[in-house]
Order: sequence, then structure tokens, then C-alpha cells
Amino acid sequence: MLAIILPVILLMFGLWGPPQLWKTIREVIQGPKKHHDYFSVEHAAYSYAQYRTLALAEVTAMRNSYVKLSRAHKRIGYDLGYPAKLRTLEELTALNAHVTDAIADLAHSEHPGLAEAASGDLGRVRETLKHFVRDWSTEGAAERAAILTPVLDVLRRVPPARRAEMRVLVPGAGLGRLAWEISELGFDTTANELSAFMTRALRFLLAPHTTARAEQHTLHPYAYWFSHQRSSAALFRGVRFPDVLPRLGPRLRLAEGDFLAHRGAYDVLATLFFVDTAINAIATLEHIYALLRPGGTWINLGPLLWPGGAQARVELSLDEVLRLAEMVGFEIEGEGGRPVEAEALRRRSVRCEYTGDSQAMMKYMYDAEFWVARKPV
Repeated sequence: MLAIILPVILLMFGLWGPPQLWKTIREVIQGPKKHHDYFSVEHAAYSYAQYRTLALAEVTAMRNSYVKLSRAHKRIGYDLGYPAKLRTLEELTALNAHVTDAIADLAHSEHPGLAEAASGDLGRVRETLKHFVRDWSTEGAAERAAILTPVLDVLRRVPPARRAEMRVLVPGAGLGRLAWEISELGFDTTANELSAFMTRALRFLLAPHTTARAEQHTLHPYAYWFSHQRSSAALFRGVRFPDVLPRLGPRLRLAEGDFLAHRGAYDVLATLFFVDTAINAIATLEHIYALLRPGGTWINLGPLLWPGGAQARVELSLDEVLRLAEMVGFEIEGEGGRPVEAEALRRRSVRCEYTGDSQAMMKYMYDAEFWVARKPV
């Protein structure tokens, strides 16, 4: 009897037999995992929970590739320290998993009975870990300053006494640094974000029992990417975060969900690396316009990297986006013969990175476009 039951048990847990076979048997017994929306809490929580397993599987694949070397070349690799380098990657992956596991645990505590997704997305998790660097570390300060300063300089022109009564919406807020900075200026600020990969990580920062002090956590966000590295020390370096301690409060709110379903009336919308994430850019600009009160301001900074695979209904050039904004009803500062009230409002290109590795040998640079537009009174 044991000879019959034991293989079934091993198959159920994937400890023996072809992966597809044990997956099929487990689904017969337990039922298939459900497919959830790509940016859903279920998919994000499962991806964070699976980070360690998925990342270590990549290390195993790298080690399997290394052992295919000839004996003489393996000896050279040993003298170079390559096996030790792979062991370090394993160790740092386990350290990173302290953060990803905590994010997954928090998601399950806030959403009891959360269903298990069909698969995890290691790439999205790694992207979010690099956003901790970009948004909430001292190391990310230079990249952050290049893209946040133009937006904040526009808002600093508002007299401090008026700021508390002005409502600002930040769609596509990501990990929330821009929204937090705006709230620190005194504005009533709402951060809106669709992706649970981002909102789960942000809530990890916002929750006192997971993040109680500045510089509490350490990540090794670049350890997995061996290309374009000047040294193993740079590759494996740790980054502490957060540099400041964010909290929700009367001036800062988080609205999770699709921007196109968001409702309200705002004095300012600030879009940072957001417009080009739209599946339907026309609907997005129309909704930005609709959410603004008469006389309201739209501040934008970002590139035009449209969703690939023909997902976007339209993929517009910059001149087409600006024309669309005017067709929707916006008046863009400095366009159409209109004067510019101040240099801070002038439309311009901003050279910037996006979650870049400051010590790597290669940089991805954007000439992002910045503009300020008004909704007529």
C-alpha cells in the first residue's frame, strides 16, 4: 500500500517525476490554481512569496551552465572566484527574501483567504525592489531629483497658505515618493496606483509594524544581473531604505485601483512616467481633464514608451500627444503663442534614468518631456 501512496505524495509535492505530471495530479486532487488579473493582489502576493524559489532556480541554472565547462576552464573559474560568486548570489537572494516574504505576509494579513495565483512574476518583483532604491534610498537621490524637482518647483509657486485647501492627485504613483513629497509641501494629496506589485510594497513601507524607522531595511537589488558590472563589490552592494519614514495621514491618501475608474475633483494632477502606460491614451487624457476643476493644472513629466505587443490602442508621438491634449481642451504653457509665466513652467526635455544602477557600466537614458497645462476656467 505504501508503495502506491508514496509516489502519489511525492508527485503532489513535486519531489519526484516530470513537473507537468505532478502538476496535473495535484490539480486533479486540489483543483487548478485560478488565473487572476495581472496586477491583482493575488498575483502580486504570490509573486513576492515565490521570489526566493524563482530567483534561486535561476542561480541553479547558472551553476548548471558553469559545470559544463571543461575541467581546465572550471579550474580557471574557481581561481577567479566564480563558484563563490554564485554562492554569494544565493546568500543575498535569501536576504532579499526577508523583504519579499514580509510584503507577501502583509498582503495575506490585510486580505485573509487570499487565493494562490497560477504563477509568479519574478521580473515584476525585481523591478519593484529597484523602485525602493529609486524612491526611498539615499542612493536614488540623484535620479529622483532629476524627475521630481521640475514637478515640485511648479507646486512651490503656490503660496503656502493656499496649499492645504488644494487637492492634488498623482496617478500611477508607484511607491509613492512624489505623492509623499507633494504632501510634505502642505497639499491634500492622493496617490493612485493600479498595480498591487507597487501598492503592496508601498504598504510595507507605510505599516509601522513592518517599517518602524528610517534605514531599517537592506536590499541587494542588482545582485542577479551580472552584466555591465565593474566589480563584484558593486554588483553585490547593499542599499538601505527608506531614507525617510512615510506615513498616510490627513494630507496623504492611497487610492488603489484603475485610474480611469477614479472619481473626484482636483486642483492639480501630477503625472510622472504615467501617460505612456495607458492602453488608451485618448481616454486617459480625457479623464485627466475631467478630474480637474476649472482652472486646474496638469503637470506631466515622462517618456513615451507605449505598452508593447499591440496592447496600446494608439501609440502617439510627442507632437500627437500635445495636439491631443489641446483637442481635449487643455492650454499648454508656452504653446499656441501663449506666454510662459515663469521658467519653471516652460515645456522642456529632461534627461533622466529610470531605476538605473548608478555604478553599472551601462545607463538607460530618457529625454523625458515636461509640460504644464491648464484647464480653462
